Amino acid sequence: MVTAQKRQIKHLVTEEEVLALSPDARVEVIKGEFVETAPVGGRHHFIARNIFRILDPFVAANKLGEVFFDGLIYLMFKKSKGLRGALVPDVSFIAKAAIPADWDIQRPFPGAPTLAIEILSPDDDPIQVLAKIRLYLKAGTAQVWVFYPEQQEIHQYRADTPDVVRVYMGDGVIDAEALFPGLKLTAAELFVVPDLEGEKSG
Repeated sequence: MVTAQKRQIKHLVTEEEVLALSPDARVEVIKGEFVETAPVGGRHHFIARNIFRILDPFVAANKLGEVFFDGLIYLMFKKSKGLRGALVPDVSFIAKAAIPADWDIQRPFPGAPTLAIEILSPDDDPIQVLAKIRLYLKAGTAQVWVFYPEQQEIHQYRADTPDVVRVYMGDGVIDAEALFPGLKLTAAELFVVPDLEGEKSG
């Protein structure tokens, strides 16, 4: 048992190692170790853009906090010897009250997002995705939305009801009132992608 504990501590990734990664590196830290993330395609980015285009102006207009696109690293469960979790959601929201006044914005965010949105790719490992969801919620994330582009479904996980998974499809209105009071958005509008053939012919 002692040997296993020492091995786990020895392999904890440090914040410096995360910051030293190439800008092209697609990795996160789960249970203290680097984990590669699946490559993404155009549809992934179109969906992320849809989400950002709706959330960002609403959050800004209502002074609720900040919305971030893919790229911001969240350092969670930071220990003196290293990191047990560092995740990069595709889109994220941090409530105003959760943003530390002394956050050095040149560095990753020191904590968990209020909302983490993950858009799945065909090669994503479902066990790894579940591990990330649990890590977010354990670290203090209020909600995690997982998008399934192939099925056009959104699965919502909430810290206040951890044993319930809410599923949204089509014109189903996402229950986002706790985070974004007054905002109405449906699953269907978030999965829309541009008609590239139509744009070319036009």
